[in-house]
Amino acid sequence: MWKEIPEKVSQEKITFDVRELEPLLSGPSLKLPPYEPEMAKLKDGSYLYIRPLEKDEVPKLLPFIKKLLDVDHDFYDIVGVRVYGELLGWYRNRLKDPYFMIGTINGKLAGFANARVMNNDIHISLHSMAYVRGLRVGAIMYYAKAKYAFEKLGAKEWWATYESYNGFKRWGLGMAQPSYPWPDVQHELGGARVFYITRDYWNSTIKNYLVELLGADFKKASKAVIKKNENLTVPKKILV
Repeated sequence: MWKEIPEKVSQEKITFDVRELEPLLSGPSLKLPPYEPEMAKLKDGSYLYIRPLEKDEVPKLLPFIKKLLDVDHDFYDIVGVRVYGELLGWYRNRLKDPYFMIGTINGKLAGFANARVMNNDIHISLHSMAYVRGLRVGAIMYYAKAKYAFEKLGAKEWWATYESYNGFKRWGLGMAQPSYPWPDVQHELGGARVFYITRDYWNSTIKNYLVELLGADFKKASKAVIKKNENLTVPKKILV
């Protein structure tokens, strides 16, 4: 907007180096403590290795996630485009304090989960996905990120919303999550209803529910499992 200036100036035009603007656009980081890799024994006897996604691995995932945009069932297309945007937002420093995790089986990508810190008290659950069937990988990934939020980062509340009926049935109803009044409180994924978990509810109920649901031995990753998952392989085909 053009407006006359109220004082004489020595320079009417000022230029900026984009490096000066970047701190304003990307915003400060809370410098989150790292997620320590874990593993979960699956029903078939294999191990899911859960670790942080590295930022330089994002370009390797983007073409794979992009394939979801052509999947026209169970809301995979909208989940795909949002996950693609979240990955790119992190890669381009346009997403505040996110955490991204992947699950691999012998190095092959099998699961994905992400969330972000709104503030020191509230964490926003974004997405959890499984790329193998019948091993409860999606549930394990969800548990891993919620556990990290509450037990490592000290979250007081976990805010989730649901794009698919399956997700709502398993998490919203399955965990008996209460919701905030809508539209007074809205989730950032499309302004949908917020279903939340408090830290007390996590400790008293939800953590145990998820452990029983998983039926998996969930613990710190062993050296042998870490070794088997040193190199990330992204599948050529997407199975959903």
